[in-house]
Amino acid sequence: MQAAENKTVSTAFADVNDLASTDMRAVDTLIRESLSSDVALVSQVSAYIVTSGGKRLRPLIVLLAARALGYTGNQHINAAAIIEFIHTATLLHDDVVDGSARRRGRDTANTVFGNQASVLVGDFLYSRAFQMMVEIGHMSIMQILADATNTIAAGEVMQLMNVHDPDVSEEIYSLVIYRKTARLFEAGAQIAAILANRDPADEAVMIAYGRSLGTAFQLVDDALDYDASPEELGKNLGDDLAEGKPTLPLIYAMEKGTAAERAMIRAAIEADGLEKLHDIQAIIQSTGALKYTAARAQEAADEAIAALSGIPDSIYKDAMITIADFAVKRRS
Repeated sequence: MQAAENKTVSTAFADVNDLASTDMRAVDTLIRESLSSDVALVSQVSAYIVTSGGKRLRPLIVLLAARALGYTGNQHINAAAIIEFIHTATLLHDDVVDGSARRRGRDTANTVFGNQASVLVGDFLYSRAFQMMVEIGHMSIMQILADATNTIAAGEVMQLMNVHDPDVSEEIYSLVIYRKTARLFEAGAQIAAILANRDPADEAVMIAYGRSLGTAFQLVDDALDYDASPEELGKNLGDDLAEGKPTLPLIYAMEKGTAAERAMIRAAIEADGLEKLHDIQAIIQSTGALKYTAARAQEAADEAIAALSGIPDSIYKDAMITIADFAVKRRS
């Protein structure tokens, strides 16, 4: 039943990609053109990470939201590429900070090219994104994206501060995932409303949709780290635990577990507890931590869908609803 459901969700997501295929091809073309540099290493590393797969969910949201709100121009292509560059820059920096070796099923850029190249090319992508913002020539969009980029950086620092801290609360965890993940989803949907010249009410709808969708997406990501195969996940199972990140499955399991279970999880967060991964997975299952995390993700996805009730029905609105459904039912 689960396999059939996942196939149905994947098929629905493929239909969304087909709907946005013309716009997405234009985004891909712009990305390739914008990656060109007279410094060979910049082009090599940029191309490696940008073309490394992934569902391009963030730029897809920009494209669909703009169309759902009646936008008929082409600046949403630029905005979608900017969002993807900002996201890619954060991935390059994150993998260096986390010491990650695998992402999306293959070696990370820092594994292939080294930490120095990854950090500097991440800086290149950030600066290229800001050059493209200027080309759009809309001060409100520049403000939103500048604020979002700063918020993401603050979220990453917060997460770094929380590493190896078993006393992180669910409230703090939620703030981190808003800043480091949901904020960029939110910004992408919001700038679509601005490009479409919609009123503040529709802009608020897009903000709510993007924020809730990004929250659902990250919650599922954190659950999959304890409930997926490496092939599904595209990285090593238990990476969050190995890095000492207290994500919601661990936070909830510590709250509901026995004293001995709490002690085991605490010790694993404080040090490299990967050798206890199977035991901790069992605790997460027995305490209902994965079910709790999934329920929180479903709540966020439902909020994203509910936010769209105020905009006219269309195939693009339906596609945005499908993405929210996909975010909580995906396996990778």
